[in-house]
Amino acid sequence: MTVTETAVVPVEGEPEGSTGAEEQRPAREGVFATRGTRSAHDGILRRQSARESAARTYARALPIVPVRARGLTIEGADGRRYLDCLSGAGTLALGHNHPVVLEAIRKVLDSGAPLHVLDLATPVKDAFTSELFRTLPPAFAERARVQFCGPAGTDAVEAALKLVRIATGRSGILAFTGAYHGMTAGALEASGGATDVRVTRLPYPHDYRCPFGVGGERGAELAARWSESVLDDAKSGVPLPAGMILEPVQGEGGVNPAPDSWMRRMRQITETRSIPLIADEVQTGVGRTGRFWAVEHSGVVPDVMVLSKAIGGSLPLAVVVYRDDLDVWPPGAHAGTFRGNQLAMAAGTATLAYVRENRLAERAASLGTRMLAQLGSLADEFPCIGHVRGRGLMIGVELVDPESAPEPALSDPPGAASGGADSGGASSVGADSGGASSVGADSGGASSSVADSAHAGPRPAAPLLAAAVQRECLRRGLIVELGGRHSSVVRLLPPLTISDEQTSAVLDRLADAVAAVAREPLRALRP
Repeated sequence: MTVTETAVVPVEGEPEGSTGAEEQRPAREGVFATRGTRSAHDGILRRQSARESAARTYARALPIVPVRARGLTIEGADGRRYLDCLSGAGTLALGHNHPVVLEAIRKVLDSGAPLHVLDLATPVKDAFTSELFRTLPPAFAERARVQFCGPAGTDAVEAALKLVRIATGRSGILAFTGAYHGMTAGALEASGGATDVRVTRLPYPHDYRCPFGVGGERGAELAARWSESVLDDAKSGVPLPAGMILEPVQGEGGVNPAPDSWMRRMRQITETRSIPLIADEVQTGVGRTGRFWAVEHSGVVPDVMVLSKAIGGSLPLAVVVYRDDLDVWPPGAHAGTFRGNQLAMAAGTATLAYVRENRLAERAASLGTRMLAQLGSLADEFPCIGHVRGRGLMIGVELVDPESAPEPALSDPPGAASGGADSGGASSVGADSGGASSVGADSGGASSSVADSAHAGPRPAAPLLAAAVQRECLRRGLIVELGGRHSSVVRLLPPLTISDEQTSAVLDRLADAVAAVAREPLRALRP
């Protein structure tokens, strides 16, 4: 079975050969719900609203009731079909209910194997660990140890922070503005919105909203110098930390790819000061960015990698993998009742192997380049799109207020590197820094950055516009997520198995949604 064929396996009841590209057009062309299905759909949503907590999130912006799914396609209880570019927040590398994942799960169920084993060794666990190590960067895998954690990325982050604190005997952590590492206490401390913490916040490079007002290579260099200064200045108030944690691409922070040159600087800065470097690959891993692991773009070998989401093949699984000389914590230093999830390990083994054998990371790189180019053209047409950026199939479209003046851009000093926000953000800094404005598949998925003006800084973020685009996408049968500062970035995280035809359908529906929103003045969207 070819890669594209697996992406278009029809939902039960679809005609064979359906790609999903024709599914769920606007209401006049779509599937009409019967009175009974609509009633069941509405009743389930009412009961959810009455029974579930105020903390629920996705269900508020996406009032759908999935009942069947396959590949990119979800069918709701009301009979409507959607193209899912949320993919469980990046969990579904192969889309919904991929045949190899279902086969792996059924095999374990039919074998009579125990489903709950704590951290005991099993053939299923051994197969997963072997496949995971096969995919890791070789220089990392040869000295790696793995700790199975509670089945969520945030618990693996907690384990990583605990590990480096025990190994170094130090307590402080370096993290970055815009970061997101999870929702438990320690992970939140290292995330962008934290307060009253033991974490020192450093600037993360950003082409469009550069904290130094310049963007591009110059902005990344200034961010690196600031980080170095904080560590070396005896009066900075920051003692030598236990570790540094970073995301190679900030996902929830608004799809901000770290320049490869900056990643290498962070590795050099931490290595020379004996600070363990933790790479949070919870969302970027398993081919999402155009390499199997996002750190491979820069060639950086971290000391610790935090992995979850796609490694479980759609089921809950999280691990922390680390250099063997850090393995000094005592038995029981980190544990979790559900760290032996056999079904997730079987599904994860199948997913890792399928992505590796079918070179889906390379496909993500080439499809991502195509999507970024087309979205860049959309930005040229609509001033409400301030910035298009991403890496592989991790893409963000930032919505801005077209009626407001852009911020003034700062100029570089004479002779300084140019590019990024100082020239309006339409940066061209080369694949080395991961921010080229146009890249080919041979660049391994280097990130793209397309901004709204040739001579100005960024415009104010427009969360109301972004929310309106998300609603219009849903009306057209397209599920997207919002992220970034003020939730003003429309995020696309399609499965790696998305077909060319489905890609066109996603881009067409998003373009239609943007056009519909752009026709209304921003003031009309305000409450």
